[in-house]
Amino acid sequence: MTTSQSGLASWHGRLGWLMAGLAVAALGVALYLGITKLQGGVPVCAILEGCDVVSDSEYAEVLGIPTGLLGAAASLVTLVGALLWWLLADRRALLLAYVIGLLSLPFLAWLTYLELFVIEAICIWCVTYALLVIAGFGLAGVTLMRADPPR
Repeated sequence: MTTSQSGLASWHGRLGWLMAGLAVAALGVALYLGITKLQGGVPVCAILEGCDVVSDSEYAEVLGIPTGLLGAAASLVTLVGALLWWLLADRRALLLAYVIGLLSLPFLAWLTYLELFVIEAICIWCVTYALLVIAGFGLAGVTLMRADPPR
C-alpha cells in the first residue's frame, strides 16, 4: 500500500460512514420531493410555509423532470461513490462523490436564488437537501485534501 493509499485508508473508516449517511439522507429527501411532485401532491411543510408554492412553481421541473428526481439521481451517484470509498478506500470513488457535489452546487445556488427572489417562498425540504449536499461535498473535499495525492 502506498503512502497515498494508507493516508486515504485511515480516513475512509472514520468519515466514510458519515459521507454515506449524508448521501442516504439527501437521497431520501430528493425522492420524497420527486415522488410527491409526480403524484401531483405537495410536500408537507412542517416548519415554514411555502413548500406548496415552490412545488407548484414552473421551476419545480426541468424538461418535464421534477427537480427532486434530478437530485435523487445525483444523490444516488454520490452514495455509490461514498460507499465504494468507505468499503474499498478507493480515491477515485471519493473523487466521484466530490465531483457530483461540485456539479450540484451551481444548480443548488440557482434554485435557492429562485426560491428567495423569484418565487419568494422557501421549501424547508429543498433547504435541507441543499445543506446535506453541501455537507457531503465539503466532507469529500476536506478528505481529498487530507489524503496525499497519487503519484
